[in-house]
Amino acid sequence: MYKNIAKQTKLLLKDLVAYQDGQVVSKTLVQNDKVSMTLFSFDKGEEISTHASGGDAMVTVLEGVGRFTVDGQVFLLKEGETLIMPKDIPHAVYGEERFKMQLMVSF
Repeated sequence: MYKNIAKQTKLLLKDLVAYQDGQVVSKTLVQNDKVSMTLFSFDKGEEISTHASGGDAMVTVLEGVGRFTVDGQVFLLKEGETLIMPKDIPHAVYGEERFKMQLMVSF
């Protein structure tokens, strides 16, 4: 089920995805028909434009500050904060500063 991640090893999720200048970087840890788990790093000013997901999406910021716009409402999340973006509702993600997040989508 899990891929791209060591098993039976103590990990810091934020250390598993690196920043790259001018980019959004992703690392998929789980992908199947019920759940998806991906780590992301965003350089400052980088974004994922408005889109909708086929499942409820839960994000937890692991480092830095990200801006999440969900159905027109803006949320600034910092390390340790979590937001759920409902299925089929338009949302976007922006790097207010360099930040990392974990995304879990349940279908």
